[in-house]
Amino acid sequence: MLRNYFLLAALLTSLSIQVKAQKVDYVLVVHGGAGNMKDLEKDSIHAAAYYAALDSALEIGNEILAKGGDGELAVLSVVSYFEQNPLFNAGIGATCTADGQFELDASIMRGKDLMAGAVAGVKLTKHPIKAAHAVMTQTQHVMLSGAGADRFALEHGLEMVDDNMYFATPKTMQWIDKLKQESKKNGTVGCVVLDSKGNLTAGTSTGGMFKKQWGRIGDSPLIGAGTYADNASSAVSCTGHGEYFIRHAVAYNLCSRVKLLKESIQEAADHIIFEELNEKEGNGGLIAVDRNGNIAMSFNSNGMFRGFIKKETGNSNIIKKIGIGKVLK
Repeated sequence: MLRNYFLLAALLTSLSIQVKAQKVDYVLVVHGGAGNMKDLEKDSIHAAAYYAALDSALEIGNEILAKGGDGELAVLSVVSYFEQNPLFNAGIGATCTADGQFELDASIMRGKDLMAGAVAGVKLTKHPIKAAHAVMTQTQHVMLSGAGADRFALEHGLEMVDDNMYFATPKTMQWIDKLKQESKKNGTVGCVVLDSKGNLTAGTSTGGMFKKQWGRIGDSPLIGAGTYADNASSAVSCTGHGEYFIRHAVAYNLCSRVKLLKESIQEAADHIIFEELNEKEGNGGLIAVDRNGNIAMSFNSNGMFRGFIKKETGNSNIIKKIGIGKVLK
């Protein structure tokens, strides 16, 4: 009986510590890709469009979280917004493969039970993140690819496109032409959330690497490489040269450093981005939030589209910041 008492006391103490540790009602962080953005920062009109888009993404998530909504829904909604905005390399903003096709990838993971879903190489699914979510919630699998993933999306009532060239908007093609001159631009979108229930969720979507070999899959749909979430640690979404993020299992690596080495989320992110990855080859960045609401947005390129919104406990004010270069506004 005495032993059971002490076990119960220890459990209650642990729960109390976890509750006290979260000093925020919710946190939402987004990214829209990393790379060479020196010219963009000098172009105030063009930059304003990105700032506005990032702000819209944050407000979409905030509207859900402010009402006590789940982080899972917030991530799904935010990434879906990015997928329908041609400014970003995801969904309708996707870049093309070497043979002129569009192959899209996405993944989502929730930290409370480590459930995850992903799709890779889809060509007709309008919102890959929704297909990834359906894989997570409606199958026993984690990843579906290619024609099978498109067929799955169709059979589950998700919105499809009639022709793969739907993704080839005039704005996208202009962006691709410009991208040919900027070899280090890594376009991917992502969102990580700590919701009011203390649950962590991460999601990532991409239109792939410009002129990639057909069938090539990067880190974005790979759980542990481009996306990971664990309530005992952090939620992470990455953007960059996928092959290097896969080799270093960047998303899982960060969560493990926080969970096992007891590093702060910023220390873990900076170590991976600036020390483990080769800046010239492993170019890119990540966004992350830990179970206490601490944020990291590290990148080794000269820019990353990013922003966060945070509601602190006991404070009616909402903190929101957005950035492209080194400075958040």
